[in-house]
Amino acid sequence: MSVIEIKNVTKTFGEKVAIEGINLTIPEGRIFGLLGPNGAGKTTLIRIINRITIPTEGTVLFDGHPITDADVAKIGYLPEERGLYRKMKVGDQAMYLARLRGMSQAEATAALKKWFIRFGIQDWWDKKVEELSKGMAQKLQFITTVVHKPSLMILDEPFSGFDPVNAEVIRKEILRLKEEGATIILSTHNMESVEELCDEIALINKSHLVVTGGVDEIRRRYGSSNIEVIYTGEALSPVEGVFSVLSDEEVSGRHTAVLSLADGITSNAALQAVIAAGVALNSFKELIPRMNDIFIKLVTEEA
Repeated sequence: MSVIEIKNVTKTFGEKVAIEGINLTIPEGRIFGLLGPNGAGKTTLIRIINRITIPTEGTVLFDGHPITDADVAKIGYLPEERGLYRKMKVGDQAMYLARLRGMSQAEATAALKKWFIRFGIQDWWDKKVEELSKGMAQKLQFITTVVHKPSLMILDEPFSGFDPVNAEVIRKEILRLKEEGATIILSTHNMESVEELCDEIALINKSHLVVTGGVDEIRRRYGSSNIEVIYTGEALSPVEGVFSVLSDEEVSGRHTAVLSLADGITSNAALQAVIAAGVALNSFKELIPRMNDIFIKLVTEEA
C-alpha cells in the first residue's frame, strides 16, 4: 500500500519550471530517499506534499485520496531551514509545537518528557532556546517533528549540524520509527545515510524525475561491475572482452587489484579468467557500487 502517490505533478513560478511531470509512489512503512543536486526541485516537491504550495498541474494522493489540509496533521515535517523562537524556554517551545500538531496538554507533556530523556536533554526544559548548542537545537526540532507519531515523516537533511555521535543517535531513531510503522521521506546529500537507511530512492535533476527504485536494484542497474582480487605472481593484464584493470598495487610481491568487468560478464567468468592467467589467487570479491558514485554518474549523464 502506498502512503503518497504523486501523479503528473508540475509546478511553475512564472516562467520558471520548478518540477515537471513528476510521477512517484511512496510505499507504506519504508524509508524513501529523495535525492538530487541543489536546485533540482526536491524542496518544491516536499512543499507540495505538505500543502505549503499547490501544484500547477497534477494530483497528490494521501492514503488513496486527494490530500487535504486535514491530512497534513498526519505528517511530521523537519525542514532544512531550521527555526525556533530563541527567547522561549525549551519546554515551552516544544509544548507549543506539539499543541499545534493537535496533542492535548497532558499527551504532549508525557510524550515530550520521554523524548527529552531519550535524547539526554531533560535538564534543558526550563532554559532558553538561545542557550542551546546547534546540535541540541537540532535534537529539539527532531523531537517536535515526530512527537505526535505522524504516519508520514519528511526529514530534510536531518543530520545537518550533528557530530558523528549524535548523527548515529538520529539514524537509530529513524530506523526505530520505521520499525514502529512510520513511512519516512529522507531528503539528503549524504549518500552514506542513503545506503544505510533507505529502502527506495528517487533522483530528481533539473525539475525531472531521473530514476526511482529500490537501492539494491539501482546499484545493480547503474553501478559499475567491479571486483577486487588479491594475488601473488606477475601483474594481471587486461583480458579483452572480460575485464580491464582499474588499479593494481603491489606490496612485497602481493598484489591488490580492482578489475572492471565488461558488459554482460559474470563474476564467475572473470574468476576463471584470473585463474587462467596463472596467478596465485588469495582473495576474490565483488565490490558493491557506492550510491555516491551512481549519484554523480546519473546527474552528470543527465547534464
